[in-house]
Amino acid sequence: MHTTARHPLPIRPLFAALLLTGFTWSSQAQVAYVSSEKDHKLTIVDLKTQAVTGTVATCKRPRHMVITPDGKQLMVACGDSGQADVIDLATRKSVKKIGLGDDPEIFDLTPDGKTLYVSNEEDGALGVVDLATGKRTGEIKVGEEPEGVLVSRDGKTVYVTSEVASLVHVIDTATGKVTKNIKAGKRPRRFAMTPDGSQLWVTNELGASVTVISTADHSVLDTIKFEVKGARAADITPVGITMSADGKRAFVGLGKANHVAFVDVASRKTTDLVLSGKRAWGLALNKAQDRLYVANGLSDDMTIIDVPGAKALKSVAVGRVPHSIVVVE
Repeated sequence: MHTTARHPLPIRPLFAALLLTGFTWSSQAQVAYVSSEKDHKLTIVDLKTQAVTGTVATCKRPRHMVITPDGKQLMVACGDSGQADVIDLATRKSVKKIGLGDDPEIFDLTPDGKTLYVSNEEDGALGVVDLATGKRTGEIKVGEEPEGVLVSRDGKTVYVTSEVASLVHVIDTATGKVTKNIKAGKRPRRFAMTPDGSQLWVTNELGASVTVISTADHSVLDTIKFEVKGARAADITPVGITMSADGKRAFVGLGKANHVAFVDVASRKTTDLVLSGKRAWGLALNKAQDRLYVANGLSDDMTIIDVPGAKALKSVAVGRVPHSIVVVE
């Protein structure tokens, strides 16, 4: 058979051709964004090198962050600006601001990306924002000092914690009405939901515990108590929580106890306690689920934890009073 020899493109022209077609190396996007309440910026940490590579200026007192459903933008709640700063992930630039009302902290988006629900602590209300217009369209009164907000995967229900009332409010998104109040532990803060949507886990900051709720009938299934050797119960203050993609393990930041608890979801037992920085707060997992990133609010750093080995690998300085972490891969 006759064949014609083909000469491969030189490496540099090939690389240039890839750039022209819009090709990007996946490693360029493997970063963590960490919000800094005191520095009014987001710190960018490269997940490969585990080093800070830059910052993004944002509005005043950035706290909670959420990636939009299309994966293109990062939304940041700025408590002292009363806004959401919308960051384009491709350019890492702010593209617009959306009013959220007074003292916004935690928010969530509906699965279609059309509506934002945000806790407004001073007003004792859940704010409703239409993202197409950027307008606040209403509010739903809940208990005092609402914080945690989580929209169900079907978008039909939104859950809100009230720190003062020690309640989880269940709200029908179609009617905007509270349909049930669930008694949680003392000062409930944040949520995580199992991947199958059957269980809602809520951290109780002053109860040193997590309340496990059935989403089928909104009954309380269990209360998981935490203990840390050498720590007083008052210093075990769970706030941040996240769940593994397979739903087998939950990770809970124990606040002033300076540890993260690894919890087996099936047995609801703590399997490991990993030392982090001071006031372990916001948590995020990478896509491979082998690294857990922890924002430490009082040591101004982020601890990187090896999940299979249940051990801290490194802490990276990230700015003053880090609040939340979002991983982009």
